[in-house]
Amino acid sequence: MNDNVEQNDPLAVLEGQVWALAAVVATLREAGTGSLEKALAADPARTAVLAAAGVVRHEGDAVVAAPALRVGPGTANAAAARLSSMRQAVAAADGETTTGWAAQSDDVLLDQGRASAATGHALATRLVPALPGLAERVATAGSRVLDIGTGTGALALALAQELPHVRVTGIDSLERAILLARRELDGAGPGADRVELRHQDAVELREQDHYDLIWLPAPFLSPDALRACLPRVAAALTEGGWLVAGTNPAPRDPLLAAVADWHAARNGGSALTSHRMTEALADLGFQDLRQIPTVPGGPVLVAGRCPDRAAARS
Repeated sequence: MNDNVEQNDPLAVLEGQVWALAAVVATLREAGTGSLEKALAADPARTAVLAAAGVVRHEGDAVVAAPALRVGPGTANAAAARLSSMRQAVAAADGETTTGWAAQSDDVLLDQGRASAATGHALATRLVPALPGLAERVATAGSRVLDIGTGTGALALALAQELPHVRVTGIDSLERAILLARRELDGAGPGADRVELRHQDAVELREQDHYDLIWLPAPFLSPDALRACLPRVAAALTEGGWLVAGTNPAPRDPLLAAVADWHAARNGGSALTSHRMTEALADLGFQDLRQIPTVPGGPVLVAGRCPDRAAARS
């Protein structure tokens, strides 16, 4: 009998990886409400799994976390994103064949929404100051921001909290998500009163020259919906306003690439890359296009400035 049978059993290896990810998520959740040191010390057996996975290492009596185990202000949100993905994977394993976000449980929607809060804070504090002219626009009373696919409203709320002069409109084609968002925003504190929520599909946008900043999470829209909504999104921007689109990088690993495609198909989304999004915006006349990496292996933001319409007509 082969003494290394577990090394030759890909299913055993995959199952071990699932448990390793569970250990990461559980540790991050605890670290988000306390400290990483306490979370690692709380469950030595779980920490041993992290060490075996290469996420932490022992140096004498100390446990040192590798960069992959990121702990900071967005730790709880990162854990929520991983947990949302794991819940969806369990549903798929259990035989669920229904596609689209409408088929997801409230817990999945809420986890995904809470994870997006970190994106909202990053957009406001890092991206807005870096895009020419945008900081001045959103510092003006009455400036407007559109959050497409707002989900449970966490990203919209984060933008309102970080940008005290803007009014944020969050739209989503899933009415249940909007109902959850209203519940989440009820009593959420400062900024919530400047968030408007609408049950609306992005392809139904009719506003013209209205928003100074639009957030578009491309992986959450189908390819057909993206093609249909992009011209409407461009028209809804003020001249010189910015569109920021979240895209997923094309994984080099064949397994990760296949998983990304399956995930997009199940959720009715797309696996549009940053390069293809850049090309699509260029075709619509967007200027000053740029691709902005986030974390290693994480989303790539594609930003483009709405052109001067008078110049374009001439």
